[in-house]
Amino acid sequence: MAAPAHRRSLRKRRTLVVSAAVVAAGVGAAALVLNANAGTVDLYHETLAAKDGWASSGTGTTGGTKADAAHTFTVSTRAQLVKALGSASDTTPRIIKIKGTIDANTDDAGKKLTCADYASGTGYSLSAYLKAYDPSTYGRSKLPSGTQEKARAAAQTKQAKNIVFKVPANTSVVGVPGTNAGITGGMLQIQNVDNVIVRNLAFAATEDCFPQWDPTDGDDGNWNSNYDSVTLRGATHVWADHNTFTDAPHLDSANPKYYGREYQIHDGALDITKSSDLVTVSRNQFTNHDKTTLIGSSDSEPAGKLRVSIHHNVYKGITQRAPLSRVGQVHIYNNYYDVTPLNGYAVQYSINSRAKAQVVAENNYWKVPSSVKVAKLLSGDGTGSVKGSGNLVNGTVTDLVAAYNAASSKDLKTTVNWTPTLTAGLESSAKNLPTTLGTTAGAGVLK
Repeated sequence: MAAPAHRRSLRKRRTLVVSAAVVAAGVGAAALVLNANAGTVDLYHETLAAKDGWASSGTGTTGGTKADAAHTFTVSTRAQLVKALGSASDTTPRIIKIKGTIDANTDDAGKKLTCADYASGTGYSLSAYLKAYDPSTYGRSKLPSGTQEKARAAAQTKQAKNIVFKVPANTSVVGVPGTNAGITGGMLQIQNVDNVIVRNLAFAATEDCFPQWDPTDGDDGNWNSNYDSVTLRGATHVWADHNTFTDAPHLDSANPKYYGREYQIHDGALDITKSSDLVTVSRNQFTNHDKTTLIGSSDSEPAGKLRVSIHHNVYKGITQRAPLSRVGQVHIYNNYYDVTPLNGYAVQYSINSRAKAQVVAENNYWKVPSSVKVAKLLSGDGTGSVKGSGNLVNGTVTDLVAAYNAASSKDLKTTVNWTPTLTAGLESSAKNLPTTLGTTAGAGVLK
């Protein structure tokens, strides 16, 4: 796909002319949704185009495009962002322009806060916690309880009050081009609201100072953290576009081990849970991360929700959940996966379909080193489906489901109960994705 034809990066006047040269370059006419009455559309007022994934369904996703001047904000600090977001229950349309990088771990005056600041006054200390719940004395049959667990929870609550930003309905949160716009150490929480746009932002270093030890998680127990960079919980009509997600600068390889298990301070990058629905995730970059995108937080989530489109994203140095899908109807297309080990992040799988998820994965491209088996690119629990076509591995069309099923005792099903129709911009071949997405995905591309 010719990079200059990418409609979302343009602020030029739209016309009704689609040149034969563009069509010949392989861009479907649907990728260029033109509106004779649109005039010049600036980045902050752009809305999701018709038929661009599940978030375009029904009323579509317009975010805060109807915001008046009193509800249009430019913010550069944590305190300003909190004020601009206002109450999570206020449905007044608003546009929030983030200029530069906002450090969530700061107080209202801009002073840097550390884990020690959040722990102060709670009675929590890591050394005391480790002593209290050492499996050799506490055992492995129950979750931690008592003084130190209460102190840990209190410290975690203090951090959450500072770093969790609750996004109301009818809101666009957009990075100002050319300013390295983003949020470090924070979480955008889009919960039980409708119609939100998140674009052109770099999310980094979302870290939990106070992971909880769960000795019952898996065979050996696990440390579990609490914050995603962007989390959708019961949200509808959400468009996440042209963002970048990374653990940097603190990578998982720097995490210590306690009780023989990694002390994991990172959770998800972009999670879509609690019956969220009608979501489009497009042209983002995900890198240097483990548990990337969870669709559905439980195998028992009700059917009929969790309809998500994931397209034209770049995954590089991702361990798993790209995505992990439960229950819903998920369309995964035109993404680029480079599963070469990076900075200690080695792939476990790319796409997981479980809990009767109905996944259509088409025209994606995987770059796979000789050290990684193709059978590892997919995963499932024996109840999920993946209908795959046109997927390339190192440039060759490959039946990923067949490769996985040949090596697994829990086969992925190969038929689904739906047919994607909201497919504007779907490219019929994945062969050019490694080149085109390198310059059209992630934060900092939009002008």
